[in-house]
Amino acid sequence: MEEKKQKDTLEQEINDQPDEDETNENNQAEVMEEKSEADQLREEKEEIQNRLLRLQADYDNFRRRTQKEREADRKYKAQSLVEELIPVLDNFERALQVEVDGGSAQNFANGMKMVYDQFHAALDKEGVEEIPAKGELFDPHLHQAVMQVEDENYDSNVIVEQLQKGYRLNDRVIRPAMVKVNQ
Repeated sequence: MEEKKQKDTLEQEINDQPDEDETNENNQAEVMEEKSEADQLREEKEEIQNRLLRLQADYDNFRRRTQKEREADRKYKAQSLVEELIPVLDNFERALQVEVDGGSAQNFANGMKMVYDQFHAALDKEGVEEIPAKGELFDPHLHQAVMQVEDENYDSNVIVEQLQKGYRLNDRVIRPAMVKVNQ
């Protein structure tokens, strides 16, 4: 009887042990599961790296854009002041065109000329320059045509006369020159 018990126990153990096919299937399932986890982790890593690269590119673009804005602010910081001072410059020029006679009047005119020169030099230092007009080709970005004339001495589309000076600050037009243009 004891022999029978041992035989039954041995058969039971054999039956309880998985066969090789079943073990291989379990091992393959575990390997597949590990591979899919590894693939998933690789994809997540690539996605995070891509996100990081995009963030770095966005930051670089932001930094460049703000740097350009700061440079433009510095370059044109005087624009509103220059816009206010240009009419003063025009009035100075008109005052200096008046003929004076007499010693004290001439001295006064010379003093005004010195102030005008100093004022003009300060504007030049800030990057303000006159827009050339008479004898130049008409450029609608720099000139404002208020009259058209027919003059045989000038080619077509050439400025015959400047009625009011134009100014630009660095490369930005503050006030276009008012001109007469030949047809």
